[in-house]
Amino acid sequence: MNQLATARPPGRTRRRGLNRSRGLVGWGFLAPFVLVFLVSFVAPIIYALYLSLFRNQLIGGNVFVGLDNYARAFTDPQFWSGVGRVSSLLLIQVPLLLIIALAAALALDSGRLRGMAFFRIAIFMPYAVPAVVATLMWGFMYGTNFGLVGNFNEIFDTTLPNPLSPSNVLTAIANILIWGNVGYNMLIFYAALRVVPTELYEAAAIDGAGQFRIMAAIKIPAIRGALVIATIFSIIGSFQLFNEPQILQPMTPNSIPTYFSPNMYSYNLAFSGGQQNYSATVAIIMGLVTMIVAYLVQLRGMRRG
Repeated sequence: MNQLATARPPGRTRRRGLNRSRGLVGWGFLAPFVLVFLVSFVAPIIYALYLSLFRNQLIGGNVFVGLDNYARAFTDPQFWSGVGRVSSLLLIQVPLLLIIALAAALALDSGRLRGMAFFRIAIFMPYAVPAVVATLMWGFMYGTNFGLVGNFNEIFDTTLPNPLSPSNVLTAIANILIWGNVGYNMLIFYAALRVVPTELYEAAAIDGAGQFRIMAAIKIPAIRGALVIATIFSIIGSFQLFNEPQILQPMTPNSIPTYFSPNMYSYNLAFSGGQQNYSATVAIIMGLVTMIVAYLVQLRGMRRG
């Protein structure tokens, strides 16, 4: 009787075996992604952390130094100079980029534009241009001797400010970034606007609300999540600044030093200065800074009220 009382029902045992086999099948489908994620994302971070704890010396080779590289970075004026530049770029580029993209998305969503398909493609097209090609193209136009600015000065006998001068180069780079990324952010906002229930617009119109009132009270609050995501992406892109200054640097070496941005500084430390350990330290610090800032923006953006 005791054996019969403690025996498991066959149906329950079969059900548990079926659930276990389904779990294994799920892990089997997930395994390729997990493998690629570990190899291409986790492993490089672990290796960079390992490198940041050592220093390559002429005598003794690779020596464990603990947190000395981090202490050096926090007192490195060139590193903090680059951090200051990307922070200034963030304050210039991100608000303008989001405002222009949001205005374009709202104009498309209004349905009052003629040739909306052409308008949408024309704004998105710069995003399809590779960053290297876009920078070369704008670098040529910025040239005061051979480019568009130089030709304009020659034809109209004027003296336009040099976009690649030390005081203007950050604004010139911000212009390239805005030009190339407005279309991408516009599509994010436009897609979010398309899923807002039209009943809200109809109810607001019955209550006598105009287009600007509907935009401020319904449309923009409804796409708050998309605004936060686009802001985070733009902040990450600003902190990752590399292509534009690296390509423009040969054209204007006096305006763009090798430590113009933290990523550019890390690259030159590793491949020109032979300081792979310190380069890994700079990269890790910037990764942490970017992660903290993005998290704070997400926390603030998703807060209600």
